[in-house]
Amino acid sequence: MKKILIVGLGNPGSEYENTRHNIGFLTLDALAKASNVVFEPGRYAMTAQAKIKGKTLILIKPTTFMNLSGKAVRYWMQEENIPLENIMVVVDDIALPFGAIRIRGKGSNAGHNGLKDIQEKLGHGNYPRLKFGIGNEFPKGRQVDYVLGQWNNDEQLELPALIEHCVKAFQNFALAGLSLTMSEFNKK
Repeated sequence: MKKILIVGLGNPGSEYENTRHNIGFLTLDALAKASNVVFEPGRYAMTAQAKIKGKTLILIKPTTFMNLSGKAVRYWMQEENIPLENIMVVVDDIALPFGAIRIRGKGSNAGHNGLKDIQEKLGHGNYPRLKFGIGNEFPKGRQVDYVLGQWNNDEQLELPALIEHCVKAFQNFALAGLSLTMSEFNKK
């Protein structure tokens, strides 16, 4: 049976719950709900397991805070014996317009502290990731406030459909692999 590790990046705690930086958590919550599973406390992360056509999806939401996400990723990859090509990291991206997603098989951390820590812990950036665009509608010097800020009203109206699109991308990744998922979901 093939195992897939899907990692949603975010920060634990109610003060971060509905922030742009926690889109990874929001998308995994939706995947868990669609799969009829619930998250439970695990080592370095909240975890859940879902099944889809003979595949096991290990879902993790690191409890280490964003800047130390690599610890949880490395631990769960080793614990579940999951190869690099079978992981997908979900992260917010200010370089993409709100709602755009880009799936890549590798890349730089682009200054994102969560990706930076994963890259340091794994020793490279050669792992699949789904970048969710949060836009960059903030005044100079206010990036942290924007990223850690709540979604505005217009964004909140659009979020459910965008998150559902991510859930479909995760399912597609588990069933069809990275290449086909990139062709299918990067064009929209």
